[in-house]
Order: sequence, then C-alpha cells, then structure tokens
Amino acid sequence: MLRVAVVGSGPSGVYAAQALVQQREVPGVRIDVLDRLPAPYGLVRYGVAPDHEKIKSLTGSLRSVLEDERIRFLGNVEVGGELLPTARLLELYHAVVYCVGAARDRTLGLPGEELAGVHSATEFVSWYSGHPDARPFDLAGVRSAVVVGAGNVAVDVTRILARGVPELRPTDMPQAALGALADSGLRTVTMVARRGPSQGRFTTKELRELGTLAQVDTRVDPAELALDPACAEPGDPAAAAALPAVARRNVEVLRGWARAAPDPGARRSISLRFFLRPVELLAGPRGRVRGVRFERTAPDGRGGVRGTGAYEDLDAELVLRSVGYLGVPPAGLPFDAVTGTVPHAAGRVLRAGRASVGEYVAGWIKRGPTGVIGTNRPCAKETVSSLLQDAGPLARRELPADPLTALRAAGLHPVEWPGWLAIEAAEADLGRSLGRRSVKIPDWPGLRAAAGIA
Repeated sequence: MLRVAVVGSGPSGVYAAQALVQQREVPGVRIDVLDRLPAPYGLVRYGVAPDHEKIKSLTGSLRSVLEDERIRFLGNVEVGGELLPTARLLELYHAVVYCVGAARDRTLGLPGEELAGVHSATEFVSWYSGHPDARPFDLAGVRSAVVVGAGNVAVDVTRILARGVPELRPTDMPQAALGALADSGLRTVTMVARRGPSQGRFTTKELRELGTLAQVDTRVDPAELALDPACAEPGDPAAAAALPAVARRNVEVLRGWARAAPDPGARRSISLRFFLRPVELLAGPRGRVRGVRFERTAPDGRGGVRGTGAYEDLDAELVLRSVGYLGVPPAGLPFDAVTGTVPHAAGRVLRAGRASVGEYVAGWIKRGPTGVIGTNRPCAKETVSSLLQDAGPLARRELPADPLTALRAAGLHPVEWPGWLAIEAAEADLGRSLGRRSVKIPDWPGLRAAAGIA
C-alpha cells in the first residue's frame, strides 16, 4: 500500500488526490489531505468572491472527491511548524505532495504604503470571505477607494465595494463584513492600471459584471482609451485582428461605457482609469491615507509604458493594491524567492538541483500564481505521474502505524470530515438565526468550537 499526504485541500490538492485514486498502476493507495484550516476547499471557499455562486458551486465536485473512502480529510493541521516539521511528515508517509498556493501579496514599494487605510486586495478578500486569519476592516469615513491593479482580483474587490448590500445578503459573507459594507458611506471606487485597456489582465465576464450592478454608474474616460494604440482606431479591422480575442472583447465593453451617459440616479460610481502609475500614497490626518499620486504613462512602442512627467492625485481613504502574489512554502522546503515557487522537475522537489524522491509540488507553489482553477487539474496530473513513476521504491519503505495517531501524539487536533460537516451545519444555523442563508464563521474559536475541538 502506498500512503500519500497531500498538503492543501484547495483545487490543486483535491485534483492531486483525485488523480491518485483514479490511477490503476499502483493499487491500494491511501491519501490523507492535510490543511492548516479546519475547513476544506482552499481558495474556492476563501478566495472566490461570495457573489460568484456558480464558481463557488465547484465545492460540490471537490466534496465528492474528499468523500472517497480512500481519502481522508484532516484539517487544523499545520505542516512545517513545531508540531509537524516537513521532515516528520516524510517519516509518516511514503510521499508528500505540497499544494499550498501563494499566500503572500506583492507590495508597491512606494512612500506612504505604511499608512492606515492601505491594504492588499488579499487582505480585503480574506476579510469578506471569512478567513479566520483576516483582520477586520473599518470602512467608517471612507468615501473614495482606489484599487491599484487590472486583474480579476482587482475587479472582484471593486465590485464588492460598489455592490449593494441587498445583493450581498443572500451570500455566505460573514455578518460583520456585510454590516461594515452596509454602514459605509463609500461613493466612488476607482480601479487604476498603469498600462492600457487592451493589456488588462481581467476576463471579459468579470469586466462586464461591473456594468450590471444596481444603482452603480460605471465610467471610462474616452481619452484614455484613445491613448492605447489598439483602441485608437475602432474601425480598423487590422488593428482589431492583432489583439487577442479576450482583449478585443474587453475593449468593446470599455468603449460602450465610454459612450454611455452618466446615470443621475446612481448611488455609487466605478471609474476605470488607464495609463496611470502610482508613485506615492499621500498622508492625511492621524496617519491615514488621503489619496494616491499617479504619474501619467504612455505606450513605449515595445508593449510597455514610459513615464511622461505629468502627475494626477486621486482622493482615497481606502487603497487596495492588487499587483500579484508570491508563494509561501512550509518551512523546510527549498524556495526560489524570485519566482515564489519551490524548485521542481515535473513536480519532483529539487534540493540542490537533485530530485528529492518522495517530495512533490502542485498548483501555484509549483508554477506560480497563474491560470484559472481548471489549470490545476493537468498540473496535478503531471505531478502525480512523477510520483507514480517513483512509487516502487517509495512503497517498500516501512512506515509507523496510522499517521493520525502520531499527529495526535504530537499535540495536534485534526478535524476529520465529520468535524467539517459540523462546521457546515453550524454555519447553516447561523444563517437561519440572521434571516439569511448559510453564513461563514469567520474566526478560529468559532470554527474549532463548531468542529468539537475547542
């Protein structure tokens, strides 16, 4: 029998476990899916926006994998800490597959980034998604927000800030986050990109949603569209054909908003700005941010931008940066700080340039924060294929008895599948008590108490 630990219960970890139980080369595989959190599903639970119910419904297929009798979920287990070093994990399992994602965000590196009111989009997403590590956001006094970035996460946080509470109430957003958004006096959200609209990293579906929000006026400056060579001549078929399909669709959406008349009945506005590079966060009273200074950029003719020496200040009591992520591996694994990944060859962890048979990676910690959820499936299959090639010598190594016994003896308190089901039931009860559907429990004591391990 081959005993495998998969560290991380998000899509990459679940797809790795699924590939292991579906293969036929090595019979009798048993998998423990370990997660630091008491709840499974990773970024599907704690990263997908609560109003994106279609994407969040992916938990149904992830659940069916984790309920396989050959797979055991063990939450509330931190790998790489004092109680469970990575070396100890290798003593308990024939192989370990690390699927831990990219938990750290990139910074802007600008003066004023330490001011109150300046946060990463990751922190904001964690808060409204009910992650137990998240710090609360105080939106009192926030009238204007600036989101720096032009990817789907930037679009998500822009939409959540502008969206009305009646539209968010049916979601599983924690009650405290819903209340803070309800009490906010926010009027304007500005999403800013340093390059042009044709180079945005957002998908068309995400972008279009910004124009469908009730009582929200979505604006684009036609002059900034015209700065982009790919947008300057909308009637030029050759210029349009040179753009990737998604960029063509995005540009058409933006042109539509640029032509639309302002909505006088809107209670909030979203403004999409382009060719502006942040250079400084401006300090207001009591050490809080009051705005962002941007330098106007222009196309440099090589696909990038150059500074023009012209500057513009935007008011903001809240600034969210969404400029990328970096992986954070468990202590004890090799790590490339430049790429934010664990060095590997087809998923095999490399130590000093040589494959460390028995240690594997999949997902963002393997390839960096790229791709969509579905990208994790072929990524996990490649890693599992490498593991299966090594399975012969790995399986011959004798292991201690059930690793769950050793984990408990080390002082850990794993949450097994029934504990997770108890958390689900407690969240459904919480929602009913608030007149809502299921509502997330957003704190460690609450999750552990619901799982019966307080």
